[in-house]
Amino acid sequence: MRTPRPVLAACLAAALLVVAACGSSGESASTDTTTTLPAAENAFAYAERGPYPVGITTLTLTTGNKVEVWYPAAAGTTGTDTYDMREFVPEAVRALLTADVPATYTIDAGRDAAAAGEQFPVVLFSHGFSGIRYQSSFLTSHLASWGMVVAAPDHPSRDLPSQLGGGAAPTDPVEDLSGTLTLLEAENASGGVLGNTMNFDNVGLVGHSAGGGTVLAYATSPAVDGYVSLASGARLGPDAQTSETPTLPDKPSFFMAGTTDAVVEAETRTRPAFEAAPAPSLLWILEGVGHNGFDDFCTFGNGRGIIGVAEASGLGGLLEAVPQLKTLGSDGCGAPSVPVTDTFPIINHAVTSWLRSLFGIDSEPVGLGTAVAGDYSVPVEIVVKAGK
Repeated sequence: MRTPRPVLAACLAAALLVVAACGSSGESASTDTTTTLPAAENAFAYAERGPYPVGITTLTLTTGNKVEVWYPAAAGTTGTDTYDMREFVPEAVRALLTADVPATYTIDAGRDAAAAGEQFPVVLFSHGFSGIRYQSSFLTSHLASWGMVVAAPDHPSRDLPSQLGGGAAPTDPVEDLSGTLTLLEAENASGGVLGNTMNFDNVGLVGHSAGGGTVLAYATSPAVDGYVSLASGARLGPDAQTSETPTLPDKPSFFMAGTTDAVVEAETRTRPAFEAAPAPSLLWILEGVGHNGFDDFCTFGNGRGIIGVAEASGLGGLLEAVPQLKTLGSDGCGAPSVPVTDTFPIINHAVTSWLRSLFGIDSEPVGLGTAVAGDYSVPVEIVVKAGK
């Protein structure tokens, strides 16, 4: 693991506490260098949007995969950016999704805006099965507002278009992440829209569902400092070919899961992965959060997710023929799960705080220990595995 960069200068660290409107949209905050760092027990220090306006741009890997990048933008950047889930399905399917129900997600971000004139840590995001590169914009844009460059490639081996009979030729997801880091390094030297904004001595990974497995595999790279696994786990049994039991990467890790996840169950998949991970590691299990509690999808289809969009378009009967896809697309959207708008701020805080600690921006973790477990609108189980 690379040595984290020193804690930022006091004036910048103080500025990072200043926040603006909560959620996936809202005006960017102005900087106030008189504010002090939050207390270690502050459960909401990073729940709201950070001090940087956000830029967003699209890059392309040599394999043809699109890569979405969220980054801290220059002061004064404004605008919004919206993606439509219907644009990520084959044309024949798109023609059937005619219902007038929400299928878009909007963030405050300036498309191809000038980058802030500083250097920031890099975070690579890996989407899940039937996901897309945009899928967790609530989180990826939030991290950018707190001073990180976040890049998410499409994985055509498992993305939504490929599961519906379309999409590009499959590529290896781990190579997608490796190629994304190489692409960002080239962008850093090119003087393009991102400018010389990335500090490759600080690289973290975040993966959702199948993306959790991808970041586990890529975390063995010397370039990577640590990883966050959302609604995921690890294959811990003996390998069928070698009979050897795999070991998890010897890197700092953070596992987050939800109690209502019926796709990747917290107790049978996530907790065992955390217990097998080398120290330091952290486990958060959120009461009432399902599989799609870590992506934007439950905001679609009037709270029924992407499945709600299909059902409202009269495709309910077709979905009954593919129950796995129906479960995957709606898990966590509706009872017994709590609304994702209630839990997004908790996830935003926890992931942001953990990455800031990983990168050495905060001298100690803020609002991640057991003392904050009862401070949220839903109960959170927190287990800390101390460092060596």
